Amino acid sequence: MTEEVRMETKPVAEGAIVAGKTEEKLEELGDGVYAYLQLDGGWCLNNSGIIVGSDSTTVVDTAATMRRATLLRDTVTRLSARPVTTLVNTHHHGDHCFGNCVFGPETSIVAHDLARAELAAGGLALQKMWPDVEWGEVRLRLPDVTFPQQITVHQGGHRIELIHVGPAHTTNDIVAWLPGSRVLFAGDVVMNGVAPFTLMGSVQGTLAAIERLRALEPDSIVPGHGPVGGPELLDHNARYLRWIQRLAVAGKAAGLTPLEAARRADFGEFGGLLDSERVVGNLVRAYAEVHGGERGEPLDVMAAFGRMIEFHGSTPTCLA
Repeated sequence: MTEEVRMETKPVAEGAIVAGKTEEKLEELGDGVYAYLQLDGGWCLNNSGIIVGSDSTTVVDTAATMRRATLLRDTVTRLSARPVTTLVNTHHHGDHCFGNCVFGPETSIVAHDLARAELAAGGLALQKMWPDVEWGEVRLRLPDVTFPQQITVHQGGHRIELIHVGPAHTTNDIVAWLPGSRVLFAGDVVMNGVAPFTLMGSVQGTLAAIERLRALEPDSIVPGHGPVGGPELLDHNARYLRWIQRLAVAGKAAGLTPLEAARRADFGEFGGLLDSERVVGNLVRAYAEVHGGERGEPLDVMAAFGRMIEFHGSTPTCLA
């Protein structure tokens, strides 16, 4: 019997904001450590972290639109009057960093070296995928502190270890690990109830990253998208990615394209995951790795998105 992944959400917290079919919710995970969840976790509905220390606050990831980023900032302000001095971007995708601009110049933004370069190169291109979304007047704000492997932020009594684990979801994934409370903010390296996505990173690399995260022995894991869970999330994500690898090997042997292999796939336990069209992008990456491609090597991302749209039958819904 396969183990169940924690899919249920707790009752909506008092003061939670309901926006259409989505909700923003705050969940306390430790002393001064909070997960800020944008449910249901579909495209561009990511999670953030709020870490309140004795003299300052750290925020992990922002949001895709000005409205949602402002809701996050206002939640931080309600939690504590202590200023946000550090903002961590777990990677360069817009749903995790477009909202950087709602925080003031007193806030330092920390990310991996490659995250700054990728964000500068890609700019606001994500907005072109969903032109009908009300993005607001997003002003691109790049990280101003970057690092190659690992740094530690000592913030008001909290030790926050920022660890590069990519290529995984992207080339520049970092996680924020709080050993004191055993809380892991995993960014998009880990999902819950949402299909993992490795097109811009590596299937092999994500599996390796999951083992690194497992070695930390976290009690609580805040995924990039979906509800908070525990170590079982690592198991579920790993099973999905190994399934992708098996599909890729069999598809290549049968002479199928990634789209054809996706259409013939038996999704089994993964049939209920949100954003299932990501299977095509994942197979594009897995096919490249079957060929011996390097982890994180550039692929034609827009062509792969086109095949994902074809699989889905239309552009996937984005409720940002």
